[in-house]
Amino acid sequence: MRTRAALLCAAAAATVLAGAVTAAPAQAARPAQLNWKKCGITDYPRLQCASLTVPLNHADPSGRRITIALSRVPHTARASQGPLLVNPGGPGGSGLSLAGFVASSLPKSVAARYDVIGFDPRGVGRSRPALNCVPGHFKPVRPDSVPATPALERASLDRARSFAAACGRKYGDLLPYLDTVSAARDLEAVRRALGVRKISYFGYSYGTYLGAVYAKLYPGRVHRLVLDSIVDPKGVWYEDNLGQDYAFDDRHRALMAWIAKNDASYKLGKDPEKIAARWYAMRAALAKKPAGGRVGAAELEDTFTPGAYYDGYWPSLAEAFAAWVHHGNTGPLVEAYRNFGAVDAAGDNGYSVYAAVQCRDAAWPRDWNRWRSDAWGVYAKAPVMAWSNAWYNAPCAFWPTAPLRPVDITNGTLPPALLFQATDDAATPYSGGATAHRLLARSSLVVEEGGGNHGVTLSGNACLDKHLAAYLGDGRVPRGRGAVDAVCPKSPGPKPLKAKSASTTSRGSTLHGLLAFRR
Repeated sequence: MRTRAALLCAAAAATVLAGAVTAAPAQAARPAQLNWKKCGITDYPRLQCASLTVPLNHADPSGRRITIALSRVPHTARASQGPLLVNPGGPGGSGLSLAGFVASSLPKSVAARYDVIGFDPRGVGRSRPALNCVPGHFKPVRPDSVPATPALERASLDRARSFAAACGRKYGDLLPYLDTVSAARDLEAVRRALGVRKISYFGYSYGTYLGAVYAKLYPGRVHRLVLDSIVDPKGVWYEDNLGQDYAFDDRHRALMAWIAKNDASYKLGKDPEKIAARWYAMRAALAKKPAGGRVGAAELEDTFTPGAYYDGYWPSLAEAFAAWVHHGNTGPLVEAYRNFGAVDAAGDNGYSVYAAVQCRDAAWPRDWNRWRSDAWGVYAKAPVMAWSNAWYNAPCAFWPTAPLRPVDITNGTLPPALLFQATDDAATPYSGGATAHRLLARSSLVVEEGGGNHGVTLSGNACLDKHLAAYLGDGRVPRGRGAVDAVCPKSPGPKPLKAKSASTTSRGSTLHGLLAFRR
């Protein structure tokens, strides 16, 4: 076990190496050959898998190596446009199945011309080593996220502090190299192993930041770049998370308004504010007596958070809400928690990498008084996720490795990139798309007006998908005269179907099952 002092010394050394992101690493070794085999993933039978070893520290290519898991759907057309690497976000999201989804969702004439490549970033999923700092960290029932008493605050602070300490004890040798710049250098190693001069990249959510960082490091290696639901690169990461809180609250209000609009189905009233009051009353009751012994106040927030990412979950959430209000029936609420909020071993892994990358990528306040003041300030205006989000990121206040500097993604040498952003996205608010559009010269911004889903392409919006297909097909991007280059109407909202009758086979539902929540 390495001591905290040793970790900080190692981290400081790594900061010098990784901080100057435009500097080239030491001469890389000859690229390895990839041995592609069937993945055995039933939903995507054409998917092939391979693994690639890369340096843990790219500045020391002869040192310790780690393994990156890859997937591929090979091109079928005679003329190929090369690899299209895809990423679902996170950080901490597995991208192996996403390759199969993208290849099967793009128009056949477009997909046929690409080798669609998925990957598990370092530390994630089938990559090795894979992190799991505290197995069962989200096991119910957790303390109420809103620290109304000193005891509640101490309980959640102890959880955050102990999680950071456990990561340091188990993975102290890895943590200095779990960051976005290192992950971007892994992508360059993938490019070299594929034996191609350039790659294309398609990232959702946090994957937009990873793609932009890769493009900053290796602008001459980018063929095409698609960013969907874009992280604000100027807020990495503390300010971005505060911005999320307000947007999540707006999205929760949109759910309450949708329930009011569909009062004939849910009978919770026609006034969104009164419906919201009933939701908060349910939360208070569950804090005292968790539903089924599993769904307390914190777990209720976990359950409803995915509804901020994708409105296709609203019918199930509304039905569970109504069942509890009208009949005291906890069954649908427990089922909704199991479907949307519960964290399994893969989720433990994803959260461990999420914390490792975000805490390492940029500085976070070390003074808990700053966190407390900011969280209560947000809570006064946007309460639904303010404290839940604070505790989700709170290990960064105690992280055992020193932070790097955020990457300035400003780029004037790229080919035109295509950006997609919904105006009412909660996880990556609209400002992220607007900022990236300004910083990436010659980029084109396509906006889904009034849309609130997170991850909008290949999710059923034909207007958005038309622009995506044109760009991947022959590089065409729309050009407008203002701050936005093209506007698409939002996708139709969900219908108030019974949860068991609601479709789970739509492309939107499939995509959002593959995207990594939180970012």
